[in-house]
Amino acid sequence: MAESHPTTAGTLQCIVVTPETTVLDTPADFVALPLFDGEAGVAPGRAPLIGRLGYGELRVRTGGNTRRYYVDGGFVQVVDNVVSVLSNRAIPAEKVDSTAAAEQLSAALARPAAGREELAIRDRQVNQARGQLRVAARAH
Repeated sequence: MAESHPTTAGTLQCIVVTPETTVLDTPADFVALPLFDGEAGVAPGRAPLIGRLGYGELRVRTGGNTRRYYVDGGFVQVVDNVVSVLSNRAIPAEKVDSTAAAEQLSAALARPAAGREELAIRDRQVNQARGQLRVAARAH
């Protein structure tokens, strides 16, 4: 996953890739990731890590500036100060449509789920919608 990017001892290289495009490839001082079971922060010099992403906010801090993105699951690898994120979707926080996310949440909660597979689909849709709503709320 990780490519060769020159980094200094005090910086990270954050790369965010979706099936369609490279969303982000930038130096960073700190990266916060939404893991499926919580949040992880990555600072320069962090030990190698591979993790499964959840639905939520990815924050990339450079200097005093923080960029926020909604990521839709996937995986992260951290090695040699390079944070590589593979996700189905990565949307800048200011472009998250909170109205559509609220509608998705209402529809998912109203959907009956008979069986494990249907319950898993409904839970995924609920978690995606709630993640988008949290990111949108912080962006505004």
